[in-house]
Amino acid sequence: MTPTPIRIAVLKFSHETVTFLPYDTTTADFTFPGSPAKGEALLQSEPTSYIGGFVKVAREYAGVALVGIESPLDSKAGSGSGWLTEECYEGFVGTMIAGLQAEGPFDGVYLSLHGAMAARGVPRPEAELARRVREFVGPKAFIAATFDPHGNEDEAFLRHADMAFTVKYFPHYDAHLQGERAARMLIRAIRGDYAPAHVTVKVPIISPTVLQWTGASPWMDLVQRALVWEARSPDTYVNVFFGFPWADVPDVGMTFQVLTNGKPDLARRVADDMAQTAWRLREALLHTTKIHRIADAVTAAKTAARPVVLADHSDRSGYATWLLQEIIAQGLSRTLIVSVTDRPTVEALGDVKVGDRFDRHVGGLADPSAGQPVHIQGVVLAVTAGQRRDDRWLHVGFGNGNVLVVSPYLTQVMELSSLVENGIDPAAFDIIAIKSRVHFRRGFDDTGFAKTILLVQPDEPFLGTTRLEGLTYEHVDLAAYYPYGDVSF
Repeated sequence: MTPTPIRIAVLKFSHETVTFLPYDTTTADFTFPGSPAKGEALLQSEPTSYIGGFVKVAREYAGVALVGIESPLDSKAGSGSGWLTEECYEGFVGTMIAGLQAEGPFDGVYLSLHGAMAARGVPRPEAELARRVREFVGPKAFIAATFDPHGNEDEAFLRHADMAFTVKYFPHYDAHLQGERAARMLIRAIRGDYAPAHVTVKVPIISPTVLQWTGASPWMDLVQRALVWEARSPDTYVNVFFGFPWADVPDVGMTFQVLTNGKPDLARRVADDMAQTAWRLREALLHTTKIHRIADAVTAAKTAARPVVLADHSDRSGYATWLLQEIIAQGLSRTLIVSVTDRPTVEALGDVKVGDRFDRHVGGLADPSAGQPVHIQGVVLAVTAGQRRDDRWLHVGFGNGNVLVVSPYLTQVMELSSLVENGIDPAAFDIIAIKSRVHFRRGFDDTGFAKTILLVQPDEPFLGTTRLEGLTYEHVDLAAYYPYGDVSF
């Protein structure tokens, strides 16, 4: 018997918004050669991530047709950008809904989202997108989505959508897997083999992302508990939203979602267990990682086992120069700094050649957290394509074997291969200074490459700090969250 044909729309709108940055994210940040994308271009846009997993599994089923609806790809500025403008959000969402209307009807819709998007005038952007999609496709179609664990979500999204699947690991190793799950369960639901029943529970805990590494307890324990529930209860899926404190939005903080096949009581039991477990672990969750003063870490790096990684987790714009200043002040040698963001410098030196003298002030001034520009005198060693769209890296040699990479956008180096592909041999340096919270552990820790890892942040409670009370929240009452108020749960 031939299965009834199924038509599924695929859409993407993903951004991790840092609302405390002084500049907005606009339509232009999502517009570059290849973006927006639709049709097969969208379906093939991220073969190793969410959409790749979804497309792979969906196409294993006979009679399933996927339709890529015109969608923006990831912002070329990455997560180092502020509020989405109303024009940006409404423009892309309007295009998506128009695409659904032009290509419909559909039996199902897949949304590739992040969860920490913040758009001006839209308190819950992902939930609002789901609402508008539901309004068009009607009550009978099924809507599934994938999310980053740093989403700020509450029950609003699943009022309009049927299913959500969230990455569990930080670094995010399982995006492809969650895409696979979304495809499988969406098709089962459309065919009547899965009746989504879900429960959402918010826990009043807010935490800096640098503390949320799942490679060590207690965050590892929280993920493992979710995996055990999934293993012991077939057709049960547990989402752990760690939360993203750099988005000043009303649904910030930790959330658990549990999805079952027609078993709301089971969903409630699992969600309550996960939430109570997190609450019991709340003190440990916020004391997982040692953070060093920059000056102390640079001093320690001189005698530590090498190679050493200095990871500046606090820089959200990429322009921060605090670590670079200290590296110069203490006279470090054979040090790679990847990178300091300075778009004006990269654009001004559009015709620079290898061997040219470099004599400029770089970085700083983007916002108070960035510090002051630093004067670098050296030689241009290379000009490469970087690792993002519309990116270009200037490699500048200076001092005693040091190399500074200047980039137009915040660069978070996750894998050693991204350095090698840009002509940099990581093994040629004793010390590597990078801008990353946890993702760098993929290439530098989990591989065994780094012998010493030191996480650093500036002395002041600047943007990206572990001291969230230093941020100017307008839509979040920190006193309603542990550890900043007398909170019960």
